[in-house]
Amino acid sequence: MNDKAFHNIDIPSFQHDLIDWYQSNKRDLPWRKDQDPYKVWVSEIMLQQTKVDTVIPYFKRFIEKYPTLFDLANADQQDVLKMWEGLGYYSRARNLQNAVREVASEYEGVVPANEKELGSLKGVGPYTKGAILSIAFNQPVPAVDGNVMRVLSRVLKIEDDIAQPKVKKEFETYVHELISNEDPSSFNQGIMELGALVCTPKSPMCMLCPVQEHCKAFAEGIEEDLPVKSKAKKQKKIPYVVLLIRNKHNQYVIEKRPDEGLLANLYQFPMVPAAEIGMDHMENWIQMEYGLKIKLTEKKGKLKHVFSHIIWQLEIMEADTDAEEVNDGRIRFVSHDELRDFPFPVSHQKMMKYVRES
Repeated sequence: MNDKAFHNIDIPSFQHDLIDWYQSNKRDLPWRKDQDPYKVWVSEIMLQQTKVDTVIPYFKRFIEKYPTLFDLANADQQDVLKMWEGLGYYSRARNLQNAVREVASEYEGVVPANEKELGSLKGVGPYTKGAILSIAFNQPVPAVDGNVMRVLSRVLKIEDDIAQPKVKKEFETYVHELISNEDPSSFNQGIMELGALVCTPKSPMCMLCPVQEHCKAFAEGIEEDLPVKSKAKKQKKIPYVVLLIRNKHNQYVIEKRPDEGLLANLYQFPMVPAAEIGMDHMENWIQMEYGLKIKLTEKKGKLKHVFSHIIWQLEIMEADTDAEEVNDGRIRFVSHDELRDFPFPVSHQKMMKYVRES
């Protein structure tokens, strides 16, 4: 461990200043109403890679529909994905439900307050585990995310590359040294809150910071240079043509995505890999792939959808078919009104404006 990181830092004073500021300045968020481990768990999963303002209405609706762990465990997965629709990173919802089902069956519905048991659940990584144990059970366990690494890289002047997994592990060690044993819940939430409200990625508001006097980066005027983070690889661009295939009953063809991988178990309009299949061969490809005879009609628009590792470049086209039923298990016909019952990824929700009511 980097012992220099703690040189000249008064840990009790740092804890006091941080927790005192948090208690006075924390935002009024729906998952902070109580310390129910189930609600803390749901909120932490939703907050992964998603902004707080986006999560608030989703969290409220989700808890209204699934107020207890057993309600979520017993729910139909398609309904859960529909509730999650628009939040993205859908594997979070599937993993959450699978883990909740395990808690329902193996732990009689009681979220384990034990590091090993909690950490063995699907989708519960070191951060989520630390957040649940500290916030819901008041245990002094680190919960290290990007916010925490940013704050502590500045306070402790850590110049290691935070994109490296081993460095994240080192930050967990630093939090172990710093965390308050009396109020670990407020300590962990305080660092997260500080990173969200004051110690922001760009233009941190150091003059408002409650731990400014402890901050080595501020003392040296290098707060904007930290944390050090190597650039991620460039995202690969993949072009698709998305087909809005309609029959004379105004039914549309939708396809269920595979059980594993990107956007698993969600529904979409059929997507044709444009780089491999030219426009001239599109109708043939659909017939070969799905046994469905179609006729392309007109172009409707273009969309770009950005994932963490790839970018979909989507061209949307209308097509007609005389078919009234399908023989391929991946696809089905649904009416205009039925479309809203199925969970779609954001990119395909945006195409609904091109879907005709009659």
